[in-house]
Amino acid sequence: MAELVLTKNFGVPDFHKIEGYIRCGGYEGLKKTLEEFTPDQVIEEVKKSNLRGLGGAGFSTGMKWSFVPKDSPKPKYLVINADEGEPGTFKDRYLLEKAPHMLIEGAVIAAYAVGIHTAYVYIRGEYVKPAKILQNAIEEAYAHGFLGKNILGKGFDLDLIIHRGAGAYICGEETGLLESLEGKKGWPRLKPPFPAIVGLFKCPTVVNNVETLSQLPHIMKNGAAWFANICQGAPKCGGTRIFSVSGHVNRPGIYELPLTVTLREIIYDHAGGIPGGKKLKAVIPGGSSAPVLTADEIDVKMDFDSLMAAKTMGGSGGVIVMDEDTCMVKALYVLAKFYAHESCGQCTPCREGTGWIAKILHRLVHGEGRPGDPDTLKSVADNIAGNTICPFGDGAAWPVQSFVKKFRSEFEYHAKERKCDILKT
Repeated sequence: MAELVLTKNFGVPDFHKIEGYIRCGGYEGLKKTLEEFTPDQVIEEVKKSNLRGLGGAGFSTGMKWSFVPKDSPKPKYLVINADEGEPGTFKDRYLLEKAPHMLIEGAVIAAYAVGIHTAYVYIRGEYVKPAKILQNAIEEAYAHGFLGKNILGKGFDLDLIIHRGAGAYICGEETGLLESLEGKKGWPRLKPPFPAIVGLFKCPTVVNNVETLSQLPHIMKNGAAWFANICQGAPKCGGTRIFSVSGHVNRPGIYELPLTVTLREIIYDHAGGIPGGKKLKAVIPGGSSAPVLTADEIDVKMDFDSLMAAKTMGGSGGVIVMDEDTCMVKALYVLAKFYAHESCGQCTPCREGTGWIAKILHRLVHGEGRPGDPDTLKSVADNIAGNTICPFGDGAAWPVQSFVKKFRSEFEYHAKERKCDILKT
């Protein structure tokens, strides 16, 4: 049985309350950090742990912190990205509801390392219950001296403020999020400069995901070597991550596992395999933006580098499983409608291209296909990828490119026969 880090105490009824959290060893990592580590030593410890961003990018967390200029006269900010909107991804919701103090403790550690005294949690508007639970936890943390002035008597100050989003997927992109947090339309910014240099209110800013920050108390309490060793077999990764598993599996849900687990093990050993003994057809391994894999490609390890080598990505850790009865044209149409709706409209290739893709797929699904549609889909996707300000364009294009390439016969059948060869409609 793999060692659990984040979800170990999810079954403790009052773990979301400060009494339950402290009883299970909570805030010991923060105490150790403030008593034994300088800020620079915390950054080095996190670098050695191999913790990588678990929101999608997979970039080294400690390295990201080190980009913030130490001599800037401006205030610095920490922004916690809780705008979890990637289809097939629901892990942060569980962390916010079950372990809000773990996030708060991680936020204080991150802020101490970088010299930050104000932090914001940007939480998606649909997460009403998680936002209420987190707000209660923040108030408890202030009352017990874990937030506010002179935290634990060590002379460090931090205020933590919740900001509710309004349900726009684009605000999960870090610079779109910053624009929204400033009260503007959530349009992503051109980079560089990156947020570490010019972020919130034009000040140096660290943007970290909920799951990433929730790992910090455990790293500081148990040491970087302990965390890195959990992920033996993937030398550039450390610890565990929570995979959200949905679709055609017997036991959908969240599973905390080392990143060295294979996709096959997640589907068959942990999620119970395919219902009705049906065959696996395809899997999206890292949220809806990730290129799809076929049933022959599931022996890949789920660390960021192995998935990249397999020409897909770890992304948000959302695993979407499709059985042999799935129409891949219809499945892609569902994704395409989402991206067409959520495109912010700032970049022409994305604004126009996502709409064209959705329209082409609509006619393929509804018996109005044309012989050249598969090639047109690929062409439009090729002209979106790499040609937009933010990664949204890539995220909209990659599923189209991979679905059409790996399941081309289904798209051609829809285009020529004007009906589905899978659903028999």
